[in-house]
Amino acid sequence: MKKCSLFVGLLAALAATISGSALANAELATKKNCLACHNVDKRIVGPAYKEVAAKYAGQKDAAAKLAEKIQKGGVGAWGQIPMPANPVTADEAKQLANWVLTFK
Repeated sequence: MKKCSLFVGLLAALAATISGSALANAELATKKNCLACHNVDKRIVGPAYKEVAAKYAGQKDAAAKLAEKIQKGGVGAWGQIPMPANPVTADEAKQLANWVLTFK
């Protein structure tokens, strides 16, 4: 019985991890209004996600830097149009940053 409970607990933890990762996609970006200014492969108001991924490629702390920019906003890295701070949690910002960095 203990083995069964342990197995069920591990499955539940795995499911929670997978569902959290699954949110880091276009659904979360749409929910947080990211797609109003960004697109995967073409510039709208801000850079395309592929441009962002290319700029951060090879940087060890790329996800952390990008997550911070998502939360705090900024200006100057991609021109003079400011990116406003986004109302996302730190976890959502990390998920979005990791998702954006997958576009190569």
